[in-house]
Amino acid sequence: MPETEPTRTQTATVSPPDAPSGGAAKPERFVRVITAIATLGALLFGYDTGVISGALPFMRDSTEEGGLGLTATTEGVVASSLVFGAAFGALLGGRLADRFGRRRAILSFAVVFFGGALGTALSPDATSMVVFRVILGLAVGGASATVPMFIAELSPAHRRGRLVSQNELMIVSGQLIAYTSNALIANFSDNEHAWRYMLGLATIPAVLLWCGMLFMPESPRWFAAKGRPGEALSVLRRIREHDAAQAELDEITERTHEAETGEMRLPWVRRLLMIGIVLNVGMQLTGVNAMVYLAPTLLESIGFGTKAALTTTIANGVVAVVAVSCGIYVYGRVNRRPVIIAGQTGVTVALTVLGGGFLLPESTGRNYLIIVAMLAFLFFFQGAIGTGYWLVTSEIFPLRFRGRAIGIAVFAQWIAGGVVTLVVPPVIEAVGGGTTFLVFAVINLGTLTFLVKLLPETRGHTLESLERRFRSYARV
Repeated sequence: MPETEPTRTQTATVSPPDAPSGGAAKPERFVRVITAIATLGALLFGYDTGVISGALPFMRDSTEEGGLGLTATTEGVVASSLVFGAAFGALLGGRLADRFGRRRAILSFAVVFFGGALGTALSPDATSMVVFRVILGLAVGGASATVPMFIAELSPAHRRGRLVSQNELMIVSGQLIAYTSNALIANFSDNEHAWRYMLGLATIPAVLLWCGMLFMPESPRWFAAKGRPGEALSVLRRIREHDAAQAELDEITERTHEAETGEMRLPWVRRLLMIGIVLNVGMQLTGVNAMVYLAPTLLESIGFGTKAALTTTIANGVVAVVAVSCGIYVYGRVNRRPVIIAGQTGVTVALTVLGGGFLLPESTGRNYLIIVAMLAFLFFFQGAIGTGYWLVTSEIFPLRFRGRAIGIAVFAQWIAGGVVTLVVPPVIEAVGGGTTFLVFAVINLGTLTFLVKLLPETRGHTLESLERRFRSYARV
């Protein structure tokens, strides 16, 4: 934090000039540090969503054997409880971020992450597990709504795609850590409570997130929206070249002053909200939760043992990390729209192949086809869809209610994800993986049609110039 912060009554024009920062390297390096700390929330998001895939097989054991005696139905409830908690966490996170600031919201969610992770690790029965998974979900949803927005608001326009995309990289890195730790614990620990260690490890990054965010600045755009331009300028001078800070603040302030009463009811805003909701619901209707939460179960269904399935799942995490790394590179150099449309096309094709694979007679070749289709799905999803959808969601909404609007869009995502996670296990059990994934393929064909018609391009614009451009939308 700066040694002396301006008071609320200072204006941007009377704030004393800071010394030159020594060029672009130092401000950009500081933005990278902020991104690295804030995205620990995304790491927790990824770990807590991925770890359950390894813990569920052990929680199916009876209580005498160290498990919780889960059935197919209660397994779906345990898995989906985090997702429904995340839905309301997203709404809460957006409102907290708009009212108290992005930084304070992330600090609060770090505390909830810690308590939820500890509670799940110590849960004595399925009911307690569901309660603490809901609590953990509040933090996951809050972080999913707040962290990308926080990074987008601090990033320079030419670096925003790459920096915001690191949020998705940390999500999949968290999932890879979860898959790897699950496999290590499963293969090298004979303890009947191995699943408790899997879940309890999430407390470590929660502590690191809380400690790190104590030293991070607030979003300058939040300061400006709250009528505190002096503090906004103070932060901008730490994260921009000295001459650019005042110009950026002037642009932010101009946009803030143009805001209209009841703006969320205006046609152009409702159109953006519709696009944000479709993007976020569409992300879950790819069936990604079935892959993330149920990958070991799906592999067991084609003949893998529990430990072998958990070990093979690591490949999912590796592919996801590689795919997001590729996505970060591409989104830093190419327009968002064509990459997202290409990714949605790839996901639709992969789901079709996956569904067809499950319908084939059992054979080694069929099993390899299913595994390849799963990995192809994850590559297209993580490299283009997951990365791009979060990025565009963080960019399209106006400043004055950005947190609230993102919260609504992400709330819709988590509700859709919760429904998918809840119904997929019994549906797969009833009709099989083939029919299930072919239905997902049809749904994704509809999403692809929507993207081709209505997805806007956001690359190469400041958040304020995007807002100016979107105001020209006359109707939904």
